[in-house]
Amino acid sequence: MVETGHHRPPPGEGVPPPLPPFGAARGPLFPPQEQLLHLHYCIHSNPSWVQTTLLGFQHYIVMLGTTVLIASTIVPLMGGHSGDKARVIQTLLFMSAINTLIQTLIGSRLPTVMGPSFAFLIPILSTISDYSSGTFDSDHQRFIHTIRTIQGSLIVSSFISILLGFSKAWGNFTRFLSPVVIVPIVSLAGLGLFVRGFPQLANCVEIGLPMLVLLVILQQYLRRFLPRFHPMLERYALFLCIGIVWAFAAILTAAGAYKHAKQTTMQSCRTDRSYLISSAPWVRIPYPFQWGSPIFRASDVFGMMGSVLVASAESTATFYAASRLSGATPPPAHVLSRSIGLQGIGILLDGLFGAAVGNTAAVENVGLLGLTRVGSRRVVQFNDILNTIFSSPVAVAMILGAKLDNTLDANEAINDRGVPWWTPFQDRKGEIRNEEFYGLPLNINEFLASIVLVLLVLMAKIRNAQLGRLGRELGCSHHHSNLYNAH
Repeated sequence: MVETGHHRPPPGEGVPPPLPPFGAARGPLFPPQEQLLHLHYCIHSNPSWVQTTLLGFQHYIVMLGTTVLIASTIVPLMGGHSGDKARVIQTLLFMSAINTLIQTLIGSRLPTVMGPSFAFLIPILSTISDYSSGTFDSDHQRFIHTIRTIQGSLIVSSFISILLGFSKAWGNFTRFLSPVVIVPIVSLAGLGLFVRGFPQLANCVEIGLPMLVLLVILQQYLRRFLPRFHPMLERYALFLCIGIVWAFAAILTAAGAYKHAKQTTMQSCRTDRSYLISSAPWVRIPYPFQWGSPIFRASDVFGMMGSVLVASAESTATFYAASRLSGATPPPAHVLSRSIGLQGIGILLDGLFGAAVGNTAAVENVGLLGLTRVGSRRVVQFNDILNTIFSSPVAVAMILGAKLDNTLDANEAINDRGVPWWTPFQDRKGEIRNEEFYGLPLNINEFLASIVLVLLVLMAKIRNAQLGRLGRELGCSHHHSNLYNAH
């Protein structure tokens, strides 16, 4: 008997039905959403100018805390006084504005703030330690010499990000990062705030703890009981908390609550012990080489290169988080390459303008420098690179996650890893919405990398010409001196 297409196999024979996906028995399946919905304002929409000003000032307050904390940590160790710390803070804020403008206009195009990074503290503290035993006429002279050395290290190490970005090597590396890897990377970048911020609360519990509790109450609970003020409490709760808690701290200061307290407690709790306002000039615009010409030392440059790599990893994690929270699709590989390349240019500008640290878009999640108890200088110099990279949870998670995700049953679990859904967003033309969110104005993204490479080649040629002319001048001077010495 000849079988036809109308005959059905008997029950129990044929291909077994496919197994339900993991977790399907617990409820309905929801496909992943490329864009986060239910936003008040997404990446395209703009609030009113009044709201824009208030929300922008909140961003400034958030990054101001990191800026002041970094400056307060390194400037006294460098030998600087309150005036030096105020000028360092002004320079960091100025460069943060420049770098943020670069990234939002021609970089990632995401609403990310570029600010100073704790990732640069390890090589900076190593530089400070090298100069702490030096002979200087004053502490201020030691501060100037140290920050000039930091300038030189930032200038040289910035080319790591520039080359990784504009050569598209960084973007090609991020293609190996699936959603399984991105999620813990972003989580570590966010949870890193706890490591940096929460220990500072213990320095002044009577001010820090009420601030934390009040913020949770206003933004998470009070808006539910006052639905009329729900939008205001949700958007501007930070303003209200800072105003209330700062007024409370000012009252305690004026009432003499900290007259007999420890010096560290007064420094953290009193509102009149920073001396930043009294020592800062009213108007000051930073300019290139404001501290003097940079000092280049190979031992400091190597450690700073590790920090640049860590800052690139942290920025990548932040870009993924920012794209999700702003209602955009995940950034494709060419956008990440472009962003890291421009971040390198921002670090170069930081070095030229004399910023104390480089910039990053990442959450501050790198720990403070720990004592290695090793006396060898060479070991310490090489340890700066390894210690900087492996002291960052984001950098370690990116390295290990990419390795394990692409080696352990990578092909068999390709669907579970989310690769088919993730792949279209990684190509320039794989998803039509990529150009909508990440396209540059006037369609200049097609030749931006070529322009930067041409400029770098021209700068190298000009530098070689200057060195050649200088060599000829020195050769002539040496020749004439030999003639006089011979006579």
